[in-house]
Amino acid sequence: MERLSYIDQHARDVDANRDRTWKALLKVMCTDPHDPASVPSGFVLDAAEEPARFAMSGQHWFSRYELVFELEDEGRNRTKVRATSRGDFPGLHGKIYRALVVGSGGHAFLVRRMLGRIAAAA
Repeated sequence: MERLSYIDQHARDVDANRDRTWKALLKVMCTDPHDPASVPSGFVLDAAEEPARFAMSGQHWFSRYELVFELEDEGRNRTKVRATSRGDFPGLHGKIYRALVVGSGGHAFLVRRMLGRIAAAA
């Protein structure tokens, strides 16, 4: 997939090492935590580079998008998880869709919620 336009990035510190945080990420983001390819509907797995990077992408009529999680050691038992979103929203319908999803703050709310669920699961 070609490079998509930057939307936003959110980060959260997790009180767990990177391996434990990786397992928590899979538990939250996958329907089967033992199968990284079991990503949510609307996405396909692009990369599962344990325990550092988990990338998904998707598309539909109004947009092409990707969500990339990166895990970075912040100490012996602390990990920073970054979620970077990119997307393109072509045409009039795409502009309206972006306004509804991104402009409303709904996207940011959902990504921060995902990060919170990962931190809680770790």
